[in-house]
Parts: sequence; C-alpha cells; structure tokens
Amino acid sequence: MPQSCLYFGKVMHARLRPFRHRFVYGVFSMLVDLGGLAELDRKSRLFGHNRARLFSFHDADHGARDGTPTLDWVRARLAEAGLAASGARVFALCFPRILGYVFNPLTVYFAYDDAGRLGAILYEVKNTFGEQHGYLIPVAAGRDPASPVVQRAAKRFHVSPFIDMRADYRFRVDEPEERLALLIREHVPDGPLLVASQVAGRIAWSDRALLAAFFRYPLMTAKVMAAIHWEALRLWIKGAKYHSRPAPPAEAVEAIGPGETRATGEDLHARV
Repeated sequence: MPQSCLYFGKVMHARLRPFRHRFVYGVFSMLVDLGGLAELDRKSRLFGHNRARLFSFHDADHGARDGTPTLDWVRARLAEAGLAASGARVFALCFPRILGYVFNPLTVYFAYDDAGRLGAILYEVKNTFGEQHGYLIPVAAGRDPASPVVQRAAKRFHVSPFIDMRADYRFRVDEPEERLALLIREHVPDGPLLVASQVAGRIAWSDRALLAAFFRYPLMTAKVMAAIHWEALRLWIKGAKYHSRPAPPAEAVEAIGPGETRATGEDLHARV
C-alpha cells in the first residue's frame, strides 16, 4: 500500500486525428492519504488541510465541493456501488492548491481494503466550466498487484469542445509506488483519437521536497489552466471541429460494475 508522497514527472497529450497535435509539460502531483491529512498538516510548515499555506488540500475542491470531507464522500460513493469494503484507506492523486489556487483536470482516488488490496479506482474529471463527473470502477478480484489496472468506461461528461461525446475511455494504471504511470486512451467510432499520460517518480513527503517543487514548478496550477486554453487555441487554429457543451450527467458519479462496458458504438473489449 502506498504512502503520502510527491511525484515529479511529465504529462503528455497526443491527438491522433484528424491531425496530429502533441504537447508535454513538466508537473508535480501529490498522493495523499485522505485519512492522514490532519497529520500532514500538523507535521508540515508548508502544507495545510483546509487552510491557507503555500500548498494545501481543500475538501471544497473535490468530491461534493461543498466542504464535505473528501474521504467521507468517496466512501459514500463506494458504499452506493456495493464497494464499501474497498474504502478502508483512500489515496487521492491530484495537484495541490499553490498560493490558494488549483485546477485539477483529473483527480484519481485509489481505494484499498483492510488487507491492503486495491479494490476500486474513482476517476474524478473536471472541465473548465466548473463541472465535474466521476467514473467509479472496481478493480478485478485476484489481480496481480504488480500488473497494471486496465479499465474501461463510456464517455458521459463533456471535457473539451473539440472532442465529440461519442467516445470511450481506456484506462491503464499502475498502482502508485516508486513510479507513477497513468495512461488514458480516448476512442471514437473511427478509432483512437487521443492519448494522455502521466509518468513520474516518487519523492518522499517533506517540507524540503515541497519547497523544491515550488521552485521547480513555480505557479504550476495557474499554468495548468493557462496551458489548457493555449492548447485549445492551437487546436482551433488548426481547424478542430467545435462541439457544443451538453448538460452534465444527473449523477455525480457513475458506478461501472465488473464486466460492464456501456459502449457508445465501439467494441470496448478491444485491448487497451
């Protein structure tokens, strides 16, 4: 089972059709034990939980986004999906607030049972319109912990105005240990459209590491938002087709049971 830590690495996005468009940015993320946030706050002079510090995790940025403790919210979603046993410990992989600002395009929650087995992953997706939606997917029983988690879900939530809703996600995730590896492929009826990845190395949690992150990636969270709009402008200049934003799903989190695909016209049984 992982421990709270930092990950220094790179995020890559590559659009494959109808034209090529690729970018890579250096980023750092934090992996936090949601049950240990108070302890991290107490031990750190640079990190705060629900209070102003150089770096912080605010419950209002995640889950219900109303200040409800994120751990309680995740456990409630697990229970609704019949996965309550997977919520003994929950880790969140996300960007922190830096000087009070954050935008997380994707927060990944890893839910572990009492035996330390990864039981479910919740992918919490946000768009720049202030909306979010979650895909909660159980991890296959009996999986080798050393092998990647491979999961699938039909796209139900509008993210980019340059990608249609008729799409499917293929997730490939390594359990977060010394190395972090997250790969998402987005497929449309015509074939693969987008590949996104985050690859990073683990750094032990400390004030020294946080300070190094601040100087290595200054104002990173503000740059994330700026980069999203800059890349959108580049896509528009290249002639990407614009798609109007539909209403978000009524449910905050979509629970996808074992074996479910909920495909949108493409065979989700194809290999990721």
